[in-house]
Amino acid sequence: QVRLVESGGRLVQAGASLRLSCAASGRTFGSSAMGWFRQAPGKEREFVAGITWSGDSTYYAESVKVRFTISRDNPKNTMYLQMNSLKPEDTAVYSCAARTDTSGIIYGTARDYHFWGPGTQVTVSS
Repeated sequence: QVRLVESGGRLVQAGASLRLSCAASGRTFGSSAMGWFRQAPGKEREFVAGITWSGDSTYYAESVKVRFTISRDNPKNTMYLQMNSLKPEDTAVYSCAARTDTSGIIYGTARDYHFWGPGTQVTVSS
């Protein structure tokens, strides 16, 4: 069982940077594949970035590649999403997700994850 809580979301102007954090409780964070998803009003939830349990491999949606960086600190039970050059279209509720998995696979669909945080709002003004 993993409990997840996101933080760091707020209102920023286009071009700004933000770092989101996902704090996990439970003993399985270090053996969990993790991901960030986002959902904008009136749109379906979409994959943003994923990272393996060890942190040695990452994967990004095309829309955020180069601008966003996913990372994790297993001893601190925390995952991060560094977001640079933010655009108004990045406005959404950002959620982190976990799946107990040490296969080295990065999962890009929501149904592959077992545990979810409540989300944090990111709003980018133009």
